[in-house]
Amino acid sequence: MLSRRNVRIKVMQMLYTLSRDQDLTYNGALKQYRKIVFLSFELYLFNLLLLIRIAEYAEKDLAKKRAKLRPTEEDKKFTAKFVENPLVQSLRGNDAFNTLIKGHKLPSKVDEDQIRGFYVDFAKTDQYKAYLKQADSQPSDHKEIFLALFKHCLNNENFTELLDDNYPLWIDDKSLVVGAVKKTLKALPVTSEEFYQHYRPSDEAVKEFGELLLHKVYHEDDELLELIEPTLKNWDADRVAAIDMILLKMALSELMSFPTIPTKVTLNEFVEIAKLYSTEKSKDFINGILDRLMKKLNKDGKINKEGRGLLEN
Repeated sequence: MLSRRNVRIKVMQMLYTLSRDQDLTYNGALKQYRKIVFLSFELYLFNLLLLIRIAEYAEKDLAKKRAKLRPTEEDKKFTAKFVENPLVQSLRGNDAFNTLIKGHKLPSKVDEDQIRGFYVDFAKTDQYKAYLKQADSQPSDHKEIFLALFKHCLNNENFTELLDDNYPLWIDDKSLVVGAVKKTLKALPVTSEEFYQHYRPSDEAVKEFGELLLHKVYHEDDELLELIEPTLKNWDADRVAAIDMILLKMALSELMSFPTIPTKVTLNEFVEIAKLYSTEKSKDFINGILDRLMKKLNKDGKINKEGRGLLEN
């Protein structure tokens, strides 16, 4: 599920923490890196669990309506098909998934009052009301209403606060997690017992790329700085923003140590990360310095890429 950009961001965060926390060792940072990487997968699981719990509240809603002394016609027609349909049931009743969320202790993070609030808020929407009125809902209708619930929740401040409270770095993974949840919902009913395995962080991204990048930048810090300083021209290295210097070192290491990643990809990725995490002028600064570095490294024969089209300026 994790893209290389997300991995780069997590490596950047660990390098920044190392530069600021004198008590943090490299091994400690590596342990933290591994933890935040796999929290991304847990965040995916947590979103699915919340959606299931919200849908399950339809059963309690049905019980309340049936318990009324004077139910309205609307109450009498109400059904809990929101959760009772076979698509949601395939996810709700998946033993492997339920075992996994218990193993991550995710049910303890779910507050019943919040779930009720999310359900009540969604139940007021025209889309949900129209869904309930459908005489013969099709699989596509069940998918659409579940996707509509997820979209509605993402626009709910209380829902995003719940995610923030449990996963402070969730915003870094938001686009990937949202995309993974949507793909899962669109693929319902679940046909594989361990459908979620597809969204686990891969060793290629986490270890072969991320851990190696973290190791090289940390242990080759002086050598990387020595290569960067001559390109700064009138800039003193100490005056360069900490995040910018970390991004330059990461990009430089990637250019020289990861032969299968095109130089153009490296340049574009770190410019984009600078836009998100550094100052307004950082993207132009990073772009300019990396351009100079690539020309010098190419001239010195220090960039060796494998495959056609990988060496681009």
